[in-house]
Amino acid sequence: MTSQYNVNAHLHTPFSFSAFRDIDEALDRAVEEEVRVVGINDFYTTEGYEAWADGCRKRKLYPLFGIEFISLNADDQQAGLRVNDPANPGRTYLSGKGISYPFRMSEPYATQLSAVQAESNRQVEAMCAKLNDHLQRKEAGFTLNVEQIKKELTRGSLRERHLARALRLKVYEACGNEESAVHTVLQNLYDGKAPKSSWKDIAGVENEIRANLLKAGGVAFVPEEAAAFLPMERVQEMIIVAGGIPTYPFLADDAKGNYTDFECNLERVADQLTERGFHSVEFITTRNDVKLLEKYASYLYDQGFVVTFGSEHNTPAMEPVELFARNRTPLTDRLKQINYDGACVLAAHQHVVSQGLEGYVDGNGKADRSRREEFMKLGDVLIKRECDTYR
Repeated sequence: MTSQYNVNAHLHTPFSFSAFRDIDEALDRAVEEEVRVVGINDFYTTEGYEAWADGCRKRKLYPLFGIEFISLNADDQQAGLRVNDPANPGRTYLSGKGISYPFRMSEPYATQLSAVQAESNRQVEAMCAKLNDHLQRKEAGFTLNVEQIKKELTRGSLRERHLARALRLKVYEACGNEESAVHTVLQNLYDGKAPKSSWKDIAGVENEIRANLLKAGGVAFVPEEAAAFLPMERVQEMIIVAGGIPTYPFLADDAKGNYTDFECNLERVADQLTERGFHSVEFITTRNDVKLLEKYASYLYDQGFVVTFGSEHNTPAMEPVELFARNRTPLTDRLKQINYDGACVLAAHQHVVSQGLEGYVDGNGKADRSRREEFMKLGDVLIKRECDTYR
């Protein structure tokens, strides 16, 4: 099957945290960059699905529906095994791909999802309180209002990046956007450490605020409670109940070519993922060297996995929606084909599941990988039927 369209299967929106102002901006950029298949993939929420579906329909884009969780594998944690979080053994990011739309989730899973959302918000609210204590000690002349942040900067899901953005806005407002004054205030808040980013570099300033004040070691850091992390197997169950395909997001190679303990042996990790019930994987391509990305993605694809790529856009930095590997290296034709094939499977899966039929994975999360080609062909038809009218 020949790849017809560019795909970005993992994009965050302001319903969690995003570089995009709103969903329209995300989708308009996709159109401008000729990315025709786009996947929403927010943390812990599906609230953006309706706007995503409507926006794609208006623009003749094909929508994919996803969700992201941070789970915990207790055995890996006890063994000190770093999975796809390089700093926290056992902590495991998971995505649900091809979620049924309209979204539905039965009990007790719906209540558990709400509880995780509430716990995530509670932790950030606690960080806001500690940050306000710090602002008062430093006599900054202002504090943050968490309810105002929720109303003006979020769509219900409160992340620590929202605090960094809110603080930057307050500092700039208090300083009248005057460069030297901004530098002085931030240096005071950083206990004398000089800011490195230009005040015009909004993403850089927000990232520094987060690193200096909100992350581990910062004055406003609040560790996450155990309630913030559901067991990995439970998250897989939730994704399946929602009609989706549990998907393992690879961290893959870092800037020095290193991998986590879990991912460092390609053949072994493919076997272990299969044993753990995963038939789908994804990569955030800007993290990875293009040659190493092709090595991992090709091997996993050849082993029968559904493989997709995305960009996340869950930081303040605005990057292209069109996918690139590290250092803006274009993806190879092989990688583009793998990504399109994976998107076709997701499109077909969410299409048939939304009609009450069994998808690529069944109600127990099992997949017959010999049927991948069948789902690829159906998805190709569905995508072309929607997107060819654009041409």
